[in-house]
Amino acid sequence: MRAAALYSAAGSLLLTTLAAAPAEAVAGTPSGSAEARGTAVAAQRAAAAGVEFGRCPEAEDLPGGMRCGTVAVPLDYARPDGKQLRLTVSRMRATHKDPNSGERKVPGQGALLYNPGGPGTSGLYFPLVGMVPEWKRIAAAYDLVGYAPRGVAPSAPLSCQEPGEFFKGPRPAPTRPSDAYKKQRAAEAGAYARGCAERAGDALRHYHSLNNARDLEVVRAALREERLTFMGVSYGTYLGALYAELFPTHVRRMVFDSVVNPEPERVGYRNNLGQSEAFEDRWSDFKEWIAEHDSGYGLGDTPREVQDSYEEARARLAAKPAGGTVGPAQLQGAFLRAGYYDDFWPHRAEALSAYLKGDPQPLIDQAGTRTEEGAVGAENSNAVYTAVGCNDAPWPTDFEVWDRDNTRLARRAPFETWDNVWTNLPCAYWRAPRQTPLDVRTGPGELPPTLILAAERDAATPYDGALELRRRLSGSVLVTERDAGTHGVAGGPNACVNGHLEAYLLDGRLPARDASCAPRPEPEPRRAATPKA
Repeated sequence: MRAAALYSAAGSLLLTTLAAAPAEAVAGTPSGSAEARGTAVAAQRAAAAGVEFGRCPEAEDLPGGMRCGTVAVPLDYARPDGKQLRLTVSRMRATHKDPNSGERKVPGQGALLYNPGGPGTSGLYFPLVGMVPEWKRIAAAYDLVGYAPRGVAPSAPLSCQEPGEFFKGPRPAPTRPSDAYKKQRAAEAGAYARGCAERAGDALRHYHSLNNARDLEVVRAALREERLTFMGVSYGTYLGALYAELFPTHVRRMVFDSVVNPEPERVGYRNNLGQSEAFEDRWSDFKEWIAEHDSGYGLGDTPREVQDSYEEARARLAAKPAGGTVGPAQLQGAFLRAGYYDDFWPHRAEALSAYLKGDPQPLIDQAGTRTEEGAVGAENSNAVYTAVGCNDAPWPTDFEVWDRDNTRLARRAPFETWDNVWTNLPCAYWRAPRQTPLDVRTGPGELPPTLILAAERDAATPYDGALELRRRLSGSVLVTERDAGTHGVAGGPNACVNGHLEAYLLDGRLPARDASCAPRPEPEPRRAATPKA
């Protein structure tokens, strides 16, 4: 998720006062509210109906062993008898086989429901992790359940723009945009916001995180789970935090992996400013790694020289896009993904090296335009990301506020700042009412103990978010992967992190106090391509 903590070690960002649209008066959902009553009605109906699992939709290309079904949820929880949306749910049954001892039968612990983040990302593929060695002990005990949240195909998909227009390329990516370029991008953001409103109509207002949390409660009931065992990554942690606030007595166990800062004043605009700042540090980590492997990549033996190589590629792509589709914006997007996951580092460095040596194909393969099918899915994902983000909180409605704050920030964090602006700027022109973010906070005994996981140098959801959630959820314990920055740490190569995850999910055991794990190994470099003859 493009959300983060506002402050970094580099210093605090001085913000101008938000010129924000008024928020709708929904600061919570008290037990007597129409939405609370509607959620209870929908959950009762879902529990009675259950989920009829069968073949998964062909378009999702899921393996035959996985089963899918649908759960009906109200578009508007204040009107539970009104229009219904059908959320697609996927499931792999627990294997009940101990991977360390095939003769021992593992007792089942019900369903583990997962949200991968976004917002706008489908979790339908999640049950496949049961085939990965790091997940087999958990897959032995739990039915692994994923789902596509409201708006995410195939669950009543949203769209704001023709996919071909959304992925039109190549594009520039100036770190010091001109006034004319800013005006152009502001106009595009306004048009995108209008497209969302025109295509979704009045339904657009109902795509937000509070309803996503209510949907989670209905899915729990449909699975006939008395209490929810849930794991959320990135935005999924914010969704889980809202669920914990709204339905604390329905929680069994919760894992929050790579945490979005839930402080109400930070949700939305300020979190994204902080994310832009954090990505500058992550980009520095990547450049240092490339410099350490200069003998293989030839991009420079200092971070400054690596930056120069990157700028040379940007200039060449601006003059002549690779393959006619990869310009500076596509290059930046590809390297941004490397900021999320250091597994991408060798591939991106290899592609950049090959491009500067005369072979553009690896860069085209990694940063080029998507297939038509891929573009449809990506536009749908972006539409949901935008709708939920813009609906969730007030945003500045005056572009001058965005311009001042981000011009100031870009002086010390140029890598991601303006790209983050263009991604979220439709929220300045949004036509649906805004929610007031909940003040998530639980006292002693109100919520079962929960597990928080975080990488210390994660840029997508900076570490401050984990610390903030730890303060807000009484009884929670934080496990930190030190000196690491990959986004999403559970079930990866860090045996220490996975040990804490298994102890909690399988036995309900947490460390007595916050704990830390050594970082995962750095990625191994790949051999850089040789120049074309």
